[in-house]
Amino acid sequence: MRFNWNYPKVVGLTLCIASLYAFSDYRSNQRELNGIDIDFVGENSLYVTQDVVNKLLIQNYGTLKNVPKEDIDLNTIEKVIETNDMVKNAHVYLTINGKLKSKIAQRQPIGRIEGLTQFYLDEDGKEMPLSEKHSARVPIITGNITGKSLEDVYVILQFINDDDFLRKNIIGIHIEEQDNYQLRFRVENFVVNLGDVTDLDEKFSNFKAFYAKAMRDQTLDEYKIVSLEFDNQVVCTKI
Repeated sequence: MRFNWNYPKVVGLTLCIASLYAFSDYRSNQRELNGIDIDFVGENSLYVTQDVVNKLLIQNYGTLKNVPKEDIDLNTIEKVIETNDMVKNAHVYLTINGKLKSKIAQRQPIGRIEGLTQFYLDEDGKEMPLSEKHSARVPIITGNITGKSLEDVYVILQFINDDDFLRKNIIGIHIEEQDNYQLRFRVENFVVNLGDVTDLDEKFSNFKAFYAKAMRDQTLDEYKIVSLEFDNQVVCTKI
């Protein structure tokens, strides 16, 4: 009976490939890193720079230079980066080529609070510190600032931020008292009494209809107060 050499060949080839893979994986893990490549998601690095991230890592983790890849804890590096108040989240990973990379999403302010303390409200409604590197062009919030009024202001800011016309024109929200909010515009001299945060769709729709007509009639300069507080109507006070 002839011996079938195909089976030993297959087994030998499999063992050879496994050995080469294990050796390659070992060599890859022993390869030393030379720092971290950082990419910022979305807008440019307005509030966090690569230098800031590098300094943060050096202070908490080391330089990440000449460090074997097997000694790298990706989760720890992510947590260190996310300790920066301007960072929303960070994703750290190793590429196929063995490069250490991080994708960082920065927090985005949508309003600036000017009260006893100054800070931004970010896109999630959370307090965000001001930055020495960049001043965001967002509506300024003034007046009777409380926890409840800031919750309402966040609702208004979200609405403004999702509307091109409002985002380009509204520069401030003044809190007269709880449930009474006043809007300030970039060009027009009048103020808009919004009332509370109910029925914002209807209120702003009515306002934009009024604004379009007043612009056609060239009468925008005649008003000092535009009130949206009343149901389905715009009440104006002339200068």
